[in-house]
Amino acid sequence: KVIHNASIMNACGACGLQLYNFGQTVSICFFTETWRPDSFIDKVLFNKRAGLHTLCLLDIKVKEQSEENMARGRRVYEPPRYMTVNQSLEQILEVLEKREDARDCLSPDTLAVGLARVGQETQCIASGPIKLLKDFDFGGPLHSMIIPGDTHFLETEMLRTFHVVGDALASEGESCSAHAAP
Repeated sequence: KVIHNASIMNACGACGLQLYNFGQTVSICFFTETWRPDSFIDKVLFNKRAGLHTLCLLDIKVKEQSEENMARGRRVYEPPRYMTVNQSLEQILEVLEKREDARDCLSPDTLAVGLARVGQETQCIASGPIKLLKDFDFGGPLHSMIIPGDTHFLETEMLRTFHVVGDALASEGESCSAHAAP
């Protein structure tokens, strides 16, 4: 007997975007002072130019060692960190400042969809332009993010139900953190 696992790869459909309209999935890593990879943006651009949605898996740092502890052979681990939708959008905006080739289809006004704790009682889904969504309070982890491509009118209608106005959801009039687990 096969018991299928819950996965953001299909649970992301809770936002109303049709799963067969997704292109390649990307991972967005935490930037560091010396490492700021932007190669993920190439797949986002490829998908966007093809009219496809991009699911962005956000970095998780669990049981990670600092460079110093690794170099000294110490088994001391950093506290867990989970990338937020907000951090991923800030990093995308930083990449857009450097990458002129991305500006034809990505900007601070580009629609994005943030997802947090999908499938749980406290799930949060919010959509809006990157410049607004980057300040929205999604509450605790785990977070994922979608950059939609071309949308069918039904997808557009669904995303409107999750649209952000200022720091609140238009449909509920409150932030997701009001429902988030501590």
